[in-house]
Amino acid sequence: MPTDDDHPARAASQRSMAAVEAGDRDGWLALFAPDAVVEDPIGPSMFDPEGGGHHGPEGIAEFYDTVIGPNRGVAFSIDASYACGDEVANVGTITTTLPDGTRAIVDGVYTYRVDPEGRIAALRAFWEADAIRFEPPAG
Repeated sequence: MPTDDDHPARAASQRSMAAVEAGDRDGWLALFAPDAVVEDPIGPSMFDPEGGGHHGPEGIAEFYDTVIGPNRGVAFSIDASYACGDEVANVGTITTTLPDGTRAIVDGVYTYRVDPEGRIAALRAFWEADAIRFEPPAG
């Protein structure tokens, strides 16, 4: 993945991933536009039974607090990144270390759309729950 901020949506995605990896809840939430939506994954899931996404500051904060925050860590490995218009699609793997040390490994496509100010207007994740790979805690 390009490491320079050559495209506003790619730059926003890089800031988002860095904040999540650092456990920076407030920094991550500050990246979003007031009317933003997070769909991770898109459609009904264990994180969003109705499949409507997490909307606005309160909904996105709740997503962070229930899906991201309780874990030991999250790491991103992006293999390819395609920026067009006001969006970017990152192809890669997210590895989440769960509270018990188990690692959940998810391959997918992660898209970010930004508003004119460069804030994230939509974060959408394409991945399949049945394809999650689990690795037991190390040691």
